[in-house]
Amino acid sequence: MATDSWVNETLYPDWGQRFLVKRELARVQSDFQDIMVFESTSHGRVMLLDGVVQITERDEFVYQEMLTHVPLLAHGEAKRVLIIGAGDGGVLRRVLQHRNVEKAVMVEIDGEVIRLAKEFMPGIAGDAWNDPRAEVIVGDGIDYVRQAASGSFDVVIVDSTDPIGVGEVLFTDEFYANAARLLSDRGLIVNQCGVPFMQADELRETNIRRAKSFPDTWAYVAAVPTYVGGFMTLGWAAKDATLRAVDVATIRARAEAAGILGQTRYWTPEIHAGAFALPPYIAENLAC
Repeated sequence: MATDSWVNETLYPDWGQRFLVKRELARVQSDFQDIMVFESTSHGRVMLLDGVVQITERDEFVYQEMLTHVPLLAHGEAKRVLIIGAGDGGVLRRVLQHRNVEKAVMVEIDGEVIRLAKEFMPGIAGDAWNDPRAEVIVGDGIDYVRQAASGSFDVVIVDSTDPIGVGEVLFTDEFYANAARLLSDRGLIVNQCGVPFMQADELRETNIRRAKSFPDTWAYVAAVPTYVGGFMTLGWAAKDATLRAVDVATIRARAEAAGILGQTRYWTPEIHAGAFALPPYIAENLAC
C-alpha cells in the first residue's frame, strides 16, 4: 500500500525517531507482538516490533556483524553455535559464514517474524535458511536452553527485544545459569543490552545477573545508526577471561582462516579489539 505518512518509533516516551514511509508492506498481530514491515525512503525496508525498530536493510550489517563475528572469533574454535531470537536470519547468515562452524541452531519464538523476513527482507538472511548446517526451530528459547545438554554449544548469541514483553525471560538469572551449563569449557554468551545513554539500567541489571553464572562479564559497543542514542552495547559473559583480550594479529589470522576477512562492512580486527574499550559513562554500569 503506497503512502506518504510517517512512522514514529515508540521506544521512549519523550524522545524518538521517525521514518517517512514509502510503502507499507505488512502489518501483523502475531501471538506475541505487533509486527510492521515497510519500505522507507531512507533506510530501505524496515521491521518494527511493537513500534520499535528491529532492523533496517541499510544498517543491519553493523549490528549483525558485531553480534556474530566478535564472539566467534574471540573464541577461535567455535563449532556449535546457538542463536536465540534473530528471526530475520541475519545472525544465522553471519554465523554460517565461518567455515569452522559445524552446526548452528536458531530458536525463534515468533514464526511470523521469520515468515515476514523471508517474504519482504530476503537479502538479510540470503541462503542461510537452506544451509545444511542450520537448524531453525520455531519455539521457546527458554525451554530449549533449559533442556539442552551440558556442554553442547561453544557460543550462544541472543538477539532479542529489550527486557520487556516477550524478551523479558531472556534476561533472568535462570536463563544465564542454564546458558552457562550448556556452554563448553571456553564457552561464552553475548546479547544486546540496549543503548546505555538511554537504557543504562538495562546494562547494569543484566550484567549483575550474568556475573552470577560467569566469571568474566563485560560489554562491547557498536554504533548502529537506527538504534538512536549513541553506542549500542552488547553484553559479554565468558568462562575464560582471556577471550576478550585476544590481540589484533590473532583475530586477523582467525578471521582469514574462517573466511570472513575482507567480507565485512563494519567489523575489522581493529574494531573488534577496540570495541571492548568503553567510555566511562558505559563502563560504570558494569561494576558488580
